[in-house]
Amino acid sequence: MTTQREVNVHAKNDRSTFLSMLPAAQSDRTAALAIVAISAILFALAVPFAGTPLTPVPAFVASYQSALAVSDIITAVLLLSQFSVLRSRALLLLSTGYLFTAAAAVTHCLTFPGLFAPAGLLGAGSQTTVWLYMIWHGGFPLFVLAYGWLKDDNGGGKIEGPTGRAIVLTILGVVAAMAVIAWIVTAQHDLLPVLLRDGRYTTVMIGVVSFVWSLSFAALVTLWLRKPHTVIDIWLMVTICAWLFDIALSAIVNVARYDLGFYAGRLYGLCAASFVLAVLLIENVRLQASTMGLVGRLREQSASERDYYSKRLALYGAVVESSNDAIITKSLDGIITGWNRAAERLFGYSAAEAIGKSIEMIVPEDRRAEVRSILNRVTTNESIAQHETVRVRKDGRPIDLVLNISPLKSATGEIIGVSKIAHDITEEKQSREKLHREIEERQRIFETSQDLILVTDGYGKFIQVSPSVKDILGYDPEDMIGHSATEFIHPDDLEKTRGEMRAARRGAVKRSFEARYYHYDGHEVTLNWMGTWSEPVKRHYFIGRDLTDKQAAEAQLRQVQKMDSIGQLTGGVAHDFNNVLTVITGTIGILSDAVADRPQLAAITKLIDDAAERGAQLTKHLLAFARKQPLQPREIDVNALVLEAAKLLHPTLGEQITIMPQLTEDAWPALIDPGQLSTAILNLALNARDAMPDGGTLVLETRNIFLDDGYASMNPDVVAGNYVMIAVSDTGSGIPAELLERVFDPFFTTKEVGKGTGLGLSMVFGFVKQSGGHIKIYSEEGHGTSVKIYLPRSTGVQETEYEALQNVPITGGDEKILIVEDDALVRQYVVTQVRSLGYTALEAANAAEALDIIDADKNIDLLFTDVIMPGSMNGRQLADEAARRRPDLKTLFTSGYTENAIVHHGRLDSGVLLLAKPYRKSELAKMLRTALAS
Repeated sequence: MTTQREVNVHAKNDRSTFLSMLPAAQSDRTAALAIVAISAILFALAVPFAGTPLTPVPAFVASYQSALAVSDIITAVLLLSQFSVLRSRALLLLSTGYLFTAAAAVTHCLTFPGLFAPAGLLGAGSQTTVWLYMIWHGGFPLFVLAYGWLKDDNGGGKIEGPTGRAIVLTILGVVAAMAVIAWIVTAQHDLLPVLLRDGRYTTVMIGVVSFVWSLSFAALVTLWLRKPHTVIDIWLMVTICAWLFDIALSAIVNVARYDLGFYAGRLYGLCAASFVLAVLLIENVRLQASTMGLVGRLREQSASERDYYSKRLALYGAVVESSNDAIITKSLDGIITGWNRAAERLFGYSAAEAIGKSIEMIVPEDRRAEVRSILNRVTTNESIAQHETVRVRKDGRPIDLVLNISPLKSATGEIIGVSKIAHDITEEKQSREKLHREIEERQRIFETSQDLILVTDGYGKFIQVSPSVKDILGYDPEDMIGHSATEFIHPDDLEKTRGEMRAARRGAVKRSFEARYYHYDGHEVTLNWMGTWSEPVKRHYFIGRDLTDKQAAEAQLRQVQKMDSIGQLTGGVAHDFNNVLTVITGTIGILSDAVADRPQLAAITKLIDDAAERGAQLTKHLLAFARKQPLQPREIDVNALVLEAAKLLHPTLGEQITIMPQLTEDAWPALIDPGQLSTAILNLALNARDAMPDGGTLVLETRNIFLDDGYASMNPDVVAGNYVMIAVSDTGSGIPAELLERVFDPFFTTKEVGKGTGLGLSMVFGFVKQSGGHIKIYSEEGHGTSVKIYLPRSTGVQETEYEALQNVPITGGDEKILIVEDDALVRQYVVTQVRSLGYTALEAANAAEALDIIDADKNIDLLFTDVIMPGSMNGRQLADEAARRRPDLKTLFTSGYTENAIVHHGRLDSGVLLLAKPYRKSELAKMLRTALAS
């Protein structure tokens, strides 16, 4: 850091300051008062003898006038020199007054009779010199008066423009004014009143002299009143006092020329001209002496500073050479002029190799324009800080650098070169890039993690929340950041979570625990947490895995295990019961023959035989559920079987039930026991009839279906592949959601006692599973039920037209689709499939959420919604409201019911697009494109 060394040239009120600005000291006032007192005493002594005639000495007049003129000119020059610096109007007027007195003295001398001519030069008359004397002695006080009124604490108003021009104009003005006055008192002499007759003063003279004397006195009073007084003010008052004594002695109390008053008055006038001059000269001499002393001190200081700066230069040189950063100087044309040791180490060139060479020796080809641009910017006096670039070592290896560049200037401020400091950031940049990659990778993990990642402070307030929170808890990260975790954790798990956090802060490295969080819609979500504590940053880090899918899979597994267990139990019971029935049915015939002639006993044996027959049917159903009934599968045409079943059902179901077969063309054949399949369809139709006591519609549908891996992952008992679907759908009362998981249990029924065994659906379930198929039931209370049987397609057949159509390449798109589905597993499956087709997928669990998303995002192209949903608004009502808000929004419906059943329910208008569940990816892709193009 450079130290500024200054020389204190003068302190406040130093006597080297101009007198016109310097406040008067007490010594000045004392000296001035002493001179005035002495002058007054001498004046008083001279007054009684003022009229005493003395020998005329014309040479005295000439000498006096010459001395006076010279003194006034020198005084004026000194005052004008101060004016050229201070630019004070008051000082310019005072200088003008002295120039005027000098000019008047010279003119007076030339016209004085007896000096250069008997009557004087310039055509002077008898009154010329007298009038010149009065004008001369009256003009100076006028200039002093003007000076007194214009001056103030800062010297008065300032002259604008060049001071030299003002000085020249002043001199020319004085000369012109004096020429006019000389012309008046000579050429126009006879027009002037007579002041002096026969060497004696006239009455007019007395009046003129009194006026002139009064002007001088007014000037004295003005100077006295215009405070504060400067040094020059004090000595001007002394001058005016002498001026008053001069006028009094030489023009008032004396009698004629060359008397004592004549000579004494002129001596006072000469003294008056000398006071200010003497003070100015004394101050000038002292200022010169002070300047010489200052020059000496400056020389000493210069020598000291040369030594100081030489030491600093040596120090700077040592700093430059010992710097770890390369310091390089170069001329404006790019020639290297300085190269320190760090530059040698950094670039591999010695100073001898580098100095005198172009800077381009270390610049890559593709960076040459950059160097020229930097040079151009520096020439405009611009400094460049922290500029990252690349340079090349002598061995060809590139180096990453950060440059700080500044212009080099000469003593006059001219830019003569460039200085730059180069810092090697190769390793730093590599570390920075590595850190950036790690941060980017962690950010990507954070953003794409399917698990929930949370970061909290030591008090449990969320600092960071991963985007996956939207899928898991329904919140946006911004909804949780800044809030305490206690707002989201189930109260029963709060203390356990706090205990885990305390354990982590005590040093537990790894923890695994379960805690329930509240979802946005209010339901509980169980999460398995892994967490740790970072002491340096005082943060908790948690990773939570959603156990919903796992719990659902476990529930499904338990259901399968339960059904298997029940199947094994019922199968064993049916087997043993069949053995008992065999004995009963075998012996009842013998007993019947024995009592044939006894009607009463014969009726009893008939009841026993009927009961045995019913027991046999019951065991048959139990064996079907246990998948242990004997099957006789063969390849059948499912369409023909369904049509035959429909004919048989008409008289059974009654006229109030409308049967609607909806059979797909080219339905695949299935390898199945036709008798058991007919019985299954009959059982399902009878259940549907019981759900429609007031009548309704029964739809029998067949379709070719491909159940893909996604569907199979949600249904562990399903193997992905081709199936023939047979759906039995009704428009009845539906099944409550809490009973859906129990409908296949044997002996479970919602019918009144005596109205059913509860084995119908369980028999269908066992038959389908034993045949390698899959059964799915869709039901909404108050809307109806659809039971779908998926039977494996028979092998060894040719590819049908339908199959060929389904195997065409799948086409996706880039539109934005909103998926509305209340079942979380189905919603997750659909979202995955839609995204795999290239679409942007948004998701909602109900109509309210969907409408919020529609209002927030104006770029949604298609609404893909389930028809039947819990809540105040179903899929159809959602579509109507969405169309009201967004008339251009297209809609595709999906449902577990068949399309025709829903149409006939009146919940969809004719022509509305519906994709029935389940569906394969190709069907989804085709329907999405159809809906988007509609």
